[in-house]
Amino acid sequence: MRNQRRNKVEKPKDFKASMKDLIFFLKPYLIPIIIAILLAGIGSLFSIIGPDKIKEITNIIIEGLSTTINLDKIKELATFLITIYVLGAIFVYIEHFIMATVTNKFSKRLRSEISEKINRLPLRYFDKTPYGDILSRVTNDVDTMSQTVNQSIGTLVSSLTLLIGSIFMMFYTNYVLALTAIFSSLFGFLFMMIVLIKSQKYFEEFQEEMGNLNGQIEETYTGHNIVKVYNGFNKECEEFDKINANMFKSAFKSHFFSGLMQPFMSFIGNFGYVSVCVVGSYLAINGYITFGVIIAFTIYARLFTQPLSQLAQVATSLQSAGAASERVFVFLREEEMPNEDNLKEKLDKTKVVGNIEFKHVSFGYDTDRLIIKDFSAKAKAGSKIAIVGPTGAGKTTLVNLLMKFYDINSGDILIDGVSIKNLTRENIHELFIMVLQDTWVFEGTIKENIIYNKKNVSEEQVREVCKTVGLDHVINSLNNGYDSVLSDNETLSAGEKQLLTIARGMIENAPFLILDEATSSVDTRTEELVSKAMDKLTEGRTSFIIAHRLSTIKNADLILVLNEGNIIEQGTHEELLKKKGFYANLYNSQFESVSKNN
Repeated sequence: MRNQRRNKVEKPKDFKASMKDLIFFLKPYLIPIIIAILLAGIGSLFSIIGPDKIKEITNIIIEGLSTTINLDKIKELATFLITIYVLGAIFVYIEHFIMATVTNKFSKRLRSEISEKINRLPLRYFDKTPYGDILSRVTNDVDTMSQTVNQSIGTLVSSLTLLIGSIFMMFYTNYVLALTAIFSSLFGFLFMMIVLIKSQKYFEEFQEEMGNLNGQIEETYTGHNIVKVYNGFNKECEEFDKINANMFKSAFKSHFFSGLMQPFMSFIGNFGYVSVCVVGSYLAINGYITFGVIIAFTIYARLFTQPLSQLAQVATSLQSAGAASERVFVFLREEEMPNEDNLKEKLDKTKVVGNIEFKHVSFGYDTDRLIIKDFSAKAKAGSKIAIVGPTGAGKTTLVNLLMKFYDINSGDILIDGVSIKNLTRENIHELFIMVLQDTWVFEGTIKENIIYNKKNVSEEQVREVCKTVGLDHVINSLNNGYDSVLSDNETLSAGEKQLLTIARGMIENAPFLILDEATSSVDTRTEELVSKAMDKLTEGRTSFIIAHRLSTIKNADLILVLNEGNIIEQGTHEELLKKKGFYANLYNSQFESVSKNN
């Protein structure tokens, strides 16, 4: 996983496609967005009208210095200014309220889409992608997108309205001063475009490195105990510092370039302001314009340059959002598991007999490397099938194929004569009880963990199952018994967690059972107790047991010995020992290792 993370798995990228996807996701909210845009534009238009009225007030006051000041006209203009500025503020408030509502709904929908997408992705994707990187897309990237939509759309519209409106009003007032203000600001436009082009790649690198960093943190703290045991703290810190340094470089470059725009645009704005004052003074002295025009133009110059600074900020936000949306929509465009809506066959788990047949199954995680090669076997209803073999022989892979976690390359698997290719994954999963080597408990009560996704289960049934697996006395020793909440501070040992997952499997009433190293985390005494519970659990069910401890599968009806994806031996425990072949060597080697250790 480390190497995969360093190699930055998520290629290829398609910025244009991501933007199209973003627009598609915003479609349901187009009406409120359009209303918000109109409100933002109208609010900005009110700001543009103001300077023209201030010009009139200034001219009235100057004329009044030589005669009398028309106070009634000034009151009329002042009332008009107050009205339009108050209306502008109200429209901007409503625009912000609408955009806040829209963006929260947008981010909620986007997270829901990602959550549903995760359930539709094949296990292959999770084999090659760090979990922390996926979490970063759900949290950081979606937040970046929603904040940008919230803050930038209104600002973008109001800034463009101010920019275009102020240009129009400047030319309407005096074309010479208008050209002066525009030409003095051209450098700002050119500079902003250059910075945008140069800095976009750094924003993309920053979002990507953030995903890498989250992946490293998730991986390290998931295996925190192992890191401590092997004194790997310094090594993990070095790995963290390396990724963090890469993130710092991309963050520094992206923010440095984008940070240049704000002060430069301020300088351009001040330069334009000074240019207007100088040229305006010359025109006023020579009688071409009044003093009120200069006052109005100084305000227009501010209104003209202010949007440029705002557009620079919006451009920075849009760059971050563009990089984030690319990561999110690349994820949403990942190849999914085949759609199964056309599969109409369904097996009723209450009527399933329990026969399973593997017919010339071949499979490989990579097309050029097969793990399972021409595998064929039959499991009769109610039989107990043990699958053994060295590490990498393909034992767990067989189970994954049976559960349709992966699609086989060739061959077929039949359940009661029905091909799993004609059955939905959901239907197949409800036919199986599965107890894995890796225990999984969630934060909730013990009872909730055992009942997980099972309806109409009484507390008496839960207690009975826990007594069967020998967990009842452990639970009763806790403060709240079956209502004790399991969390990071819970007191269950690894073996007790394994017993809990076994109890969870026993609650489920299904015709097939898969035990993948289910007793690997328990001690010998507990293993004996669990084995007895397993014997009860396997009664009347077709069971597949993957085990490294061969002593646990002596009573299996059939033992399949796998090596390099092929069945090299099969038979009962006694039959295989008499052959003195591969299985016998495996079985005897366990006792040899025990005697050497003693």
